[in-house]
Amino acid sequence: MRALLPYLTLYKRHKWMLTLGIVLAIVTLLASIGLLTLSGWFLSASAVVGVTGIYSFNYMLPAAGVRGAAITRTAGRYFERLVSHDATFRVLQHLRIYTFSKLLPLSPAGLSRYGQGELLNRVVADVDTLDHLYLRVLSPLVGAFVVIMVVTLGLSVLDFTLAITLGGIMLLTLFILPPLFYQAGKSTGQSLTHLRGQYRQQLTSWLQGQAELTIFGASERYRAQMEATELQWHEAQRRQSELTALSQAVMLLVGALAVVVMLWMASGGVGGNTQPGALIALFVFCALAAFEALAPVTGAFQHLGQVIASALRITELTEQQPEVTFPDAGSPVSEQVTLTLRDVSFSYPGQAQKALDTLSLKAQPGEHIAILGRTGCGKSTLLQLLTRAWDPQHGEILINEQPISALSETTLRQSISVVPQRVHLFSATLRDNLLLAAPHASDDTLSAMLCRVGLDKLLEGDGLNAWLGEGGRQLSGGELRRLAIARALLHDAPLMLLDEPTEGLDATTESQMLELIGDAMRDKTVLMVTHRLRGLSRFDQIIVMDNGHIIEQGNHADLLARQGRYYQFKQRL
Repeated sequence: MRALLPYLTLYKRHKWMLTLGIVLAIVTLLASIGLLTLSGWFLSASAVVGVTGIYSFNYMLPAAGVRGAAITRTAGRYFERLVSHDATFRVLQHLRIYTFSKLLPLSPAGLSRYGQGELLNRVVADVDTLDHLYLRVLSPLVGAFVVIMVVTLGLSVLDFTLAITLGGIMLLTLFILPPLFYQAGKSTGQSLTHLRGQYRQQLTSWLQGQAELTIFGASERYRAQMEATELQWHEAQRRQSELTALSQAVMLLVGALAVVVMLWMASGGVGGNTQPGALIALFVFCALAAFEALAPVTGAFQHLGQVIASALRITELTEQQPEVTFPDAGSPVSEQVTLTLRDVSFSYPGQAQKALDTLSLKAQPGEHIAILGRTGCGKSTLLQLLTRAWDPQHGEILINEQPISALSETTLRQSISVVPQRVHLFSATLRDNLLLAAPHASDDTLSAMLCRVGLDKLLEGDGLNAWLGEGGRQLSGGELRRLAIARALLHDAPLMLLDEPTEGLDATTESQMLELIGDAMRDKTVLMVTHRLRGLSRFDQIIVMDNGHIIEQGNHADLLARQGRYYQFKQRL
């Protein structure tokens, strides 16, 4: 239960709307109880009057009461649903924004152990599950307590003993059955939450890996795993449905016993009257209606285990401390950048081997540096440290002699343009995929940039309105690289970080891209990570890395003259 406390505090932001929803729910419950109680008494009293021949009975007042209770119940139910759901959706909206805001600083360090499907399930499905906390737990529980008090006080005017008996039965039911069914449904609710996340993760992996699974004939095996998880999920849902049916049956049984007790006790007299007549029906129908008001509480508590499990999963995300933090304010962006690395060392969490080991480097404004080395030598890790995806454990990184840890996130992002190794294509228009780098760029600027990087064919047909990604045009690996280069050039930052920018391009296009990079980025500081040796003579410096160390550094001619590792690479061509 303690896991729910942080989420209960969220209701303070919408306390008036939520309180109004509870008040309307209570009014609706009392109107429903009053309708059945008054109707039962009215019909019974009318029958008694007809049999005894009493002509002074006032039919108008109870008839008006029945009509008023019916109207109040209908209107109250409508406005209660309207207000309660609106308030709940507002709370969920705030919770989603809060959860997502906590996720952003964690990327990628804090999120590396979660799959995409798992994260999506926690942010969407688990947050949605928390709507039960108000709609199915808090509101019915508060309403049930108020109903017990009002019914007990109201009936005590007629007969204190009968009122206390009915109130005691209802209160005892409320203290016994909900906790009992909470314990009974706790494990099932936790299983449902876990299996739902597992199934969505498997489904996401299966959909994303369709090509590879089909090629290697593993699609059926993955589908079998999904079906096994789905069967377990359905089995947990079946157990929960059975528990729901059992809770409803037990509540009906207790309600029936309460009706029998009221019938037996009221038949002996009500308020000292040994011939209570229609008052017997009043107590019987009141007990029947009151237990209908308690019915949702038992069912709600059996879902509480699922709600708590979802709350714990969300809390696990939101309580993580970000590996990288930014100051609120920093210095303005400079037009030119001097980049300095001093004895930088870094190792990934859980790995003893250092990805970078006491690495030192200095790049002057306008200097173009190519970083070369085998896979896993630390090239891409270096770029991740420069973008502060991670922070080094030792050493320091400076931009214009200022530690990058002292730069605000806005300043750092405006200072750096990146061509990542894995380029993401958003399911959006071609224009939107470019505007994320330069939100205020005109259509003419975007079209000109596409022509510069050799993507003018994308302008055919719908032009910048062409839909890319899911449900639209897919781009090849080479086209994605050129799109990433276009984004970097549009961003126009003084420091350019290029991670394999020509991977997947043919020799002619690669030469064109390297020439474009050299010309368009002439006044910018450029670090380009690559496996390819074509066009490296254009760079001011070439750095050869191995096992997190710089083993060679110099220009193209100097490194060839040394006949070291770079020379060996060239000889293999």
